[in-house]
Parts: sequence; C-alpha cells; structure tokens
Amino acid sequence: MSGSLKVAGFRASGVPAGIKKKKQSKTGYDELDLGLIVSDVPAIVAGVFTENRVKAAPLLLSKERVGAKNKVRGVVVNSGNANACTGRQGEQDARATVDVVEGVLGLKSGELLVCSTGVIGVPLPVDKIIEAVPALVGGLSPSGTADFSRAIMTTDAFTKTTSGTIKVGNKTVKITGVAKGAGMICPNMATLLVFFMTDAAISRALLQKALKEAVDASFNSIVVDNDASTNDTVLAFANGASGVSLKAGSNGLAAFKKLLSALSIDLAHKIVKDGEGATRFIELDLVGAATAAEADRAARALTTSILVKTAFFGGDPNWGRIMAALGSADIRFDPDKVDITFGKIKVARGGLDTGREKAAAREMKKKEVRVTVDLKAGKASRRLWTTDLGHNYVELNSAYRS
Repeated sequence: MSGSLKVAGFRASGVPAGIKKKKQSKTGYDELDLGLIVSDVPAIVAGVFTENRVKAAPLLLSKERVGAKNKVRGVVVNSGNANACTGRQGEQDARATVDVVEGVLGLKSGELLVCSTGVIGVPLPVDKIIEAVPALVGGLSPSGTADFSRAIMTTDAFTKTTSGTIKVGNKTVKITGVAKGAGMICPNMATLLVFFMTDAAISRALLQKALKEAVDASFNSIVVDNDASTNDTVLAFANGASGVSLKAGSNGLAAFKKLLSALSIDLAHKIVKDGEGATRFIELDLVGAATAAEADRAARALTTSILVKTAFFGGDPNWGRIMAALGSADIRFDPDKVDITFGKIKVARGGLDTGREKAAAREMKKKEVRVTVDLKAGKASRRLWTTDLGHNYVELNSAYRS
C-alpha cells in the first residue's frame, strides 16, 4: 500500500478559505480548510454515515443524495466548522455551498456531495467558502490529493492517505483513500471523514456492500475516546475509467473487496496512531466470549475505560483494571477462568496474578502493545484498536475552541 496513487479521471484540490484561525502572511489565510474531489465523468457513489442521533446538516444532505442512487461528480469538504446543530440556516448553508461549487464547475444540481468537520454549534461562514470557490475549482489537479488531505484536517497531526492496485486480466484497478480523524473516535463510526476514489466499474449495490463490510472491519473497530461524531462519513466514488467491470461472484470483485478492506484498516490504524494525545497504539483481542454481541460489549468496555487507558499511558501492567471493567460490561463469564496477556507475557491465569509484572511492564512500555483477554466462556471474539489516554488529550480538548 502506497501513499497516494493518481486514479484516472479524478482531480482534487485544497485551498485556504479562512474558516480556521487566520494566520497572517502575505497571502492572507494560509491554512488549508476547503477541499474538493471531482470525477471527470459521472461516478457511482456509496456511503456509510454516523449513527449518532444528532446529525450535521451537510451529512443529511449527502446522505439524501447518496440514497437517491444517482451518479455524482464529487464532494466538497470544509474543516474548522462542523455545520452541526445550526438549524435551518445550517441546511441552507450546506446547500448554498454545493450550489455554488456545482455552478462554477458547470454541473447539474445534485451532482456534488458535501461534508464538514470542526466545531459544533457555530454558524458556517458560507460567505468565506463562496469567495474561495474559484480558487478551489481552479486548483483542481490529478495530483491534488495532498492539498485535499491537508484541507480536511482538524486536530490531526498528519495527513492520512493510502493506495493500492489489483490486476483483473491484463488491466489494473486503482483505489486511493484519504481520511481525517484524531479525536471523538468510537466504534459505530468515528469522528472521521474518509473518501475513496477508484477507477473500477461497479454497480452501486456491490460498491455499497463492499464499503459497509470494509467499514465494519476497520473504522467501526477503532476507539480513541468514547464519543461518536455528528459528521462521520465514509464515501466511495467509482468512475469506471479503468474499463474493468466488476461483477458479482467474480474473482475481480473479491480482490477489490479485499483491497478496499485492507486500505480501510490502514487508514483506521493511522487515525488511531494520530489519536489526540496518544503515545501508544493498542491492539485488543477479546476472545472466548459467549456471543459475538458480548465479545463486542466486553471489548468496548475495555477500550473506553478511562482507568484502563491511563494504565496504558503509564506503561502500568495493572490487569486488575481490566478485570474491573469486564465486571461492569454486562457479559457472562467466570472471573476465576479469565486469562490476560500483554504482548507475550501472561499476567493473569484463571483470574490470578502470574507474578510476571516486570516482564509485562517492559511490554507495556512499547509504542505498540497487543493485549489478549480470554474469557473462557465461549468461542466468540472481537478485535479493536485503541490508544492510551494522557495529559495531551485533556490539553488539546480543553483548548479546542480557544
């Protein structure tokens, strides 16, 4: 998987619109905060959206357009303002944004989607966006993904892109993905925006199914904090420029789905590793649960426990916190049968200490830690990826609007 391959028929751009804080320079606003992806030809689109009851105006508009099952031409994205909890004005601003960009591009109404990310409850400075649209459209380029990826960042420390290819016969299909996200990360979609571009020719139904499966295996399996966002959106655009048609049951479709899932997991890992204030990447395997639902509940209880996450931050092999979190997770298990392993060091066997704290502490000091919890209650399992929780998380989020 490479950083960012150019996908035939797609162009992107990113420009400063002044939505984020103003940075004084000769060019005025120099922090990119408005991005655009455009397909040169109408593209199939699939989408997965937040399950938060509170949904932002741009998300509702994009969800409506994806649900209409029409082909589209791309998406316009702003960062610095979520346009969420902004009432009827927010709805009008979301529509005004796409209307203006569609007009400059010469597109029909309904051919663009829109996404926003940033502070909730603040009116969208739509006038600034409209003023920046000519530069946004003028900057479109097949190599514009780098600027686009910068333009959609909020508290992200780095851009997140990924790419891959598959061979179908003697032709090549490309997929490139771009994501943002660092906080408000919790399963059932995270605070993230993700955009996939592919030159495959594929039906909407097959693309939607492939995307949903990829999201479940990746973005719905990561946790930084315990907050789901109002704006979470994953979109996939397929414009068919490769000339490769992916049919149900074909080897080509199977390879495409495998690559899409792998790229999604790659982006999901990058989001976790960029978790606000994070110093460690944790892979949790919860095994031996009575049911899949209980495995999921147990895994979420551990990856959202403040006490467990702060122990990870301190490199403290305090397995007792894991036991305590399991006990409040509404699952069936016998505490006297639980095994807990940090890396390769089993710290608890049958619910009792193994006396290997020093060795376990060395494992916990690593930047990437694997934790395995075996409930010995069944055969169901769940894997989640998460972070530790330290001082910088509090500092970042306490000063988010200042």
